[in-house]
Amino acid sequence: MSFADIQKRAIAEWETLQHSQTPRILVGAATCGRAAGAEAVLATIDRELRQRNIDVIVTHVGCIGLCYIEPLVDIIKPGRPRICYGNVTPEIVAQLIEDYLVKDNPRPDLALGTIGDGVVDGIPNLFQLPVLKSQVRIILRHCGFIDPTNIDHYIACGGYGGLLKALGMKPEEIIEEIKRSGLRGRGGAGFPTGQKWDFCRKSPGEEKYIICNADEGDPGAFMNRSLLEGDPHSVLEGMLVGAYTIGAKEGYIYCRAEYPLALERLRLALRQMEEYKLVGDNILDSDFSFHLKIKEGAGAFVCGEETALMASIEGKRGMPRSRPPFPAVSGLWGKPTNINNVETWASVAAIMQQGANWYAGYGTEGSKGTKTFSLVGKVERTGLIEVPFGITMRQIIYEIGGGVLKGKRFKGVQTGGPSGGCLPPDFLDTPVDYDSLTSAGSIMGSGGMIVMDENICMVDLARFFLSFVQLESCGKCIPCRWGTKQMLDILEDIANGRGRPGDIELLQELAESVKDGSLCGLGQTAPNPVLTSIRYFRDEYKAHIEEKRCPALVCNALISYYIDPEKCQGCMICLRSCPAGAIKGGKRVVHVIDQGKCTKCGTCMSLCPPRFGAVVKTTGERPAIPEEPVPIGSASETRGGQQ
Repeated sequence: MSFADIQKRAIAEWETLQHSQTPRILVGAATCGRAAGAEAVLATIDRELRQRNIDVIVTHVGCIGLCYIEPLVDIIKPGRPRICYGNVTPEIVAQLIEDYLVKDNPRPDLALGTIGDGVVDGIPNLFQLPVLKSQVRIILRHCGFIDPTNIDHYIACGGYGGLLKALGMKPEEIIEEIKRSGLRGRGGAGFPTGQKWDFCRKSPGEEKYIICNADEGDPGAFMNRSLLEGDPHSVLEGMLVGAYTIGAKEGYIYCRAEYPLALERLRLALRQMEEYKLVGDNILDSDFSFHLKIKEGAGAFVCGEETALMASIEGKRGMPRSRPPFPAVSGLWGKPTNINNVETWASVAAIMQQGANWYAGYGTEGSKGTKTFSLVGKVERTGLIEVPFGITMRQIIYEIGGGVLKGKRFKGVQTGGPSGGCLPPDFLDTPVDYDSLTSAGSIMGSGGMIVMDENICMVDLARFFLSFVQLESCGKCIPCRWGTKQMLDILEDIANGRGRPGDIELLQELAESVKDGSLCGLGQTAPNPVLTSIRYFRDEYKAHIEEKRCPALVCNALISYYIDPEKCQGCMICLRSCPAGAIKGGKRVVHVIDQGKCTKCGTCMSLCPPRFGAVVKTTGERPAIPEEPVPIGSASETRGGQQ
């Protein structure tokens, strides 16, 4: 069967499915949905449909991005718009089957919104909700809409049309098309993709390689995983276009083993491609042959760096090497190699399907197209988002994200993962693009975005991120191996009340040395959280060092728990619950915390009845309160016993 026949059949079956007279249920069953309970929801759907003998088409789809309200279940009845429901439990899905499928009540009280044409009273259009209204879905266009395990769904939506177009073009024409699109690498560095391909194509040698970097390792980042789980063929199509363009006959997808569902979807996709002659020898009856393998990584963060990644594929320890020569000249096994990440390859497929001018119509002059971000942290609506470059931080956090969790004060945002920078409220109106973030002292990275509220300690945050990269350092070069360790030691001292005058300046000096002297991007960007937190939150460092005080009440060594003698009711809840036995007192006797025994776990504060609010968390100078338990009511007479 020719590919044209495959396309016709896939489109016909897709159209039949879209206009089916049989009701359909779509369940977000990617990793995020499963973690929230999607498998239990699917089991309930299966049981309820069998018990009621209802004929329904049930489809597993990828993540639409609304992680804060998973599991998501969509119901489509013939002649009606698709209705999306969030926070679905087994009990709720049983109600929906009874109320909507059987009794025709769409339950507006449970619905998030409708998708597509048509109106249902009391239910808004899903893509007009603030969380989705500002988004532009190019990379994620199929996620949540197609069955990622069915190649025909992808083909029916234009999939592999970009490859077909590319096979009718000269490689130089494809490179020019990618250059015109303005696509820059989405792995973090932002290097122009077309230019990168051009270097590799022009490198001498018959044997060349294409690699997809799917080793997403930033804490809190899940953009690549979600795309591979929800639309693997878009990534594979982009790789085929790239391989044809540079003249590669072999390629690898390097994906960490911690992504079992993504790996499962990739393996299935490759089997389907082989069946349709989209990979292997003489692809689509052309002279182009390309063989693709999956390489599982062990989860080393440093293997996100391209030379370390290639070393791992070769069976060596994942350690970077000095450059030049660059991979485009001497990469995998010393051959010219082109590496792009998951999101870049998916963008290539979209560009080849829709055209460079269409893609370049989004974004800014220096940053074209769209970018996916994992929006996490202290924000109301966490999830996976895709926005055009040029949108501001304020729009992302407050319009899409719904603002800071529980209405607390916005303190900052970390962009670019553990190697990114911490930006304060002054940057809320900064456009999100490569150049603006770099100017602010941060980076785009692969797309992690962590929102912080007033309860975050910037010293502690810098310590957390630096401890991560210090542990993940391969240790090959001294600036990264020892420099990050020395920086971490200073941060530990500051957070534990041992900070000394001059520590801030020493941290800055070390950070600059690590940036300038490290071999790869891990070490070169590792100091960013420290440098930006000092640059924008210097007062917090000074409070820790000069006043031995943690303003955010986070650093355990600088905080204490006390019981307010005016509020304590002697109920003994905290006394009985203290795991360290640090609380003294009795019934109707004001309790006292023995500071020498207190482990600062916070159990007493969390269990003290809100109507009393007697346990107080403090930092810096200790309050003057009794040292020993006293009867209720006599505390005011004995104040001043502890100075």
